[in-house]
Amino acid sequence: MACLTLASVRRTAGRAITLDSQTPYSIHLEARYAPLELIDIQALVDACRDPWYNQTLCRVNDCVVRLGVMQGEFHWHKHDEQDEFFYVVKSVRRLAAELRRQGHATSHRMVAELLHDLDYSLQANAKTMEGASHPDRNAQFEYINTRVRQYLGRRDPVISVDTKKKELVGRFKNGGREWRPRGQPEKVQVHDFVTEQGRAIPYGVYDLGANTAWVSVGITHDTAEFAVATIRRWWQGMGQRRYPKARRLLITAEAGGSNGARLRLWKTELQKLADVLHLPIAVSHFPPGTSKWNKIEHKLFSFISQNWRGKPLISHAVIVKLIAATRTTTGLTVRARLDHHAYPKGIKISQAELDRVRLRPDTFHGDWNYTILPTHART
Repeated sequence: MACLTLASVRRTAGRAITLDSQTPYSIHLEARYAPLELIDIQALVDACRDPWYNQTLCRVNDCVVRLGVMQGEFHWHKHDEQDEFFYVVKSVRRLAAELRRQGHATSHRMVAELLHDLDYSLQANAKTMEGASHPDRNAQFEYINTRVRQYLGRRDPVISVDTKKKELVGRFKNGGREWRPRGQPEKVQVHDFVTEQGRAIPYGVYDLGANTAWVSVGITHDTAEFAVATIRRWWQGMGQRRYPKARRLLITAEAGGSNGARLRLWKTELQKLADVLHLPIAVSHFPPGTSKWNKIEHKLFSFISQNWRGKPLISHAVIVKLIAATRTTTGLTVRARLDHHAYPKGIKISQAELDRVRLRPDTFHGDWNYTILPTHART
């Protein structure tokens, strides 16, 4: 049997290891791998020739991950002074086969029942860890909230923008289920290989004040040029009618991607848009790792996914129609268009071009919060 354990370095440092001299233990405390190095666990297990083997694989923050390979009976136990987990590499069928090899009469069903008796169950990974949190994360959330309230209170537009997950175009499996006659599921391709139809790139603009949205479906690349072109189309198709007296525009966006806070092309394209609209464009980025808090994620994209669940996205036209048909009980309406333009990757913006952007950083985190002023004032 093989298992992985995680134990605290601080709580195990300096502890003496007492072994029975008759027990053939092989223990290696020095970390063998770097934290992000790919490790072939099965290869290590197969290469092991010791009946009881324990190897420290790597350090993770203040903990170590160890591999244990054992023959014979293993006594399940715990160490109260340590933070540990045991992850058994073998399946119940392989565990049963190993036990039978050692002379124990059992089956995979019996192994499963014993594991259940020990309060074990099969579990998928849970996405609950957000990684390192920026110290100003909460302050930035409060800053964005205050800024949004100020704009909406003065009837100025506030939009949330982002790119939805890129989708394969063709008769491919799409997650979810829908009602169909019994025994007649929608037939799709076995393999998800990109075809000549390519991928669809939905970039969305959600209007917080109107509960409406615009989505451009791109066919080439997700770039800052494409992102700002979508915002321009939202303004031309929806925004300017709703906000004829707008004095400014606020955009909330994540810190990375095609609308990233450090992306030069994003800022130069916004300068062009500010010059066309003759409006100051304010931008507030969410801190790194917090894009799910952007309104568009749960006010628009989640409902698009629900609307096309179980439906193969067989063409760009179908994708556009399904997006435009998205509705909610709170009154969301969506307009969608296919963007046939080509948006090349790798456009370089020189420092001289960036210096021409009339960017005014805010006093609080000017790297996340800033306003781009039009080159010429509105007459």
